[in-house]
Amino acid sequence: RNLMKKFLFLVFGLLIFAACGSDNVADSANEQITYEPTATSSLATEIPEEAEESAASDADAQPDVTVVDNYPKAIVSLSPTATEMLFAIGAGDQVIAVDNYSYYPPEAPVVDDLSGFSPNVEAIAAFQPDLVLLSNPTIQEELELLGINVFVASSAVDLDEVYSQIAEIGDITGNSDGASVLVAQMKEQIEAIVASIDVPAEPLTYFHELDPTLYSVTSSTFIGQIYSMAGVENIADAADGAGTSQYPQLTQEFILESDPDIIFFADAQCCSQTVATISERPGWSELTAVRNQHVFEMNADIASRWGPRLVQFLDTVLSALKTVAGR
Repeated sequence: RNLMKKFLFLVFGLLIFAACGSDNVADSANEQITYEPTATSSLATEIPEEAEESAASDADAQPDVTVVDNYPKAIVSLSPTATEMLFAIGAGDQVIAVDNYSYYPPEAPVVDDLSGFSPNVEAIAAFQPDLVLLSNPTIQEELELLGINVFVASSAVDLDEVYSQIAEIGDITGNSDGASVLVAQMKEQIEAIVASIDVPAEPLTYFHELDPTLYSVTSSTFIGQIYSMAGVENIADAADGAGTSQYPQLTQEFILESDPDIIFFADAQCCSQTVATISERPGWSELTAVRNQHVFEMNADIASRWGPRLVQFLDTVLSALKTVAGR
């Protein structure tokens, strides 16, 4: 269970509350990549048009964000995705410490004892930060009572929220120009990738494996939406007919019956899964994906974080589709 909790934490980018054997995987797999967005999400719905109005409009629209007059010089990030965003927009020099899962980019100042999984207010406060980025608001009030500004980088549900979150982090750190450049680059790259995808008349089906117990994602998740951009159909959607779980645990029988054209697995790092181990599972050698050698490993971090590297995620999916198409 401990291994699985750590894995689902990585898969969904930041913090989870419940243990991995939960009947409701939405509880155990929220935020890494993860809390599901709520009505109090700190994500902006649009980027302000006038730079001089951005701080005020963000403050009005986002109760979870404290906007400061002077840009922060000592940032602590307890969100792997937010850490990637900070460095990508040029705020890396302002970051003094990040949690033990924020190991990308390599220059991020990882503190092994600074837990993002079980955040400790005293440990964070010891760094004397003027801004803390969290993946969930569980300790937000405690930090603010100590006079520490907090930004809650909640899990994005679509690309617009990704872009808005990058812009917000740019605004509150004094790197709005860097954020604008990053968003423009991401949009251009994603548009080019999607335009190059040749979707067949009969869409291919896929199974995205989170762990060896066959937890997966539906198309309503951020991960699933990236796959949808590539024009492939998710077999897990049929397993969630009631729409109650974005992270259903599938059965061997269901997968064998669904017979996906492609299998993407994100449990190589956590659980030592390989193309060989998947192919050797009882009955799986008969699956179309296995017979055609269309089983692809996905980097769990890249495939679960909604930061700058989601472009790489989509590009990996494109490469797999080219292999399937024989190109």
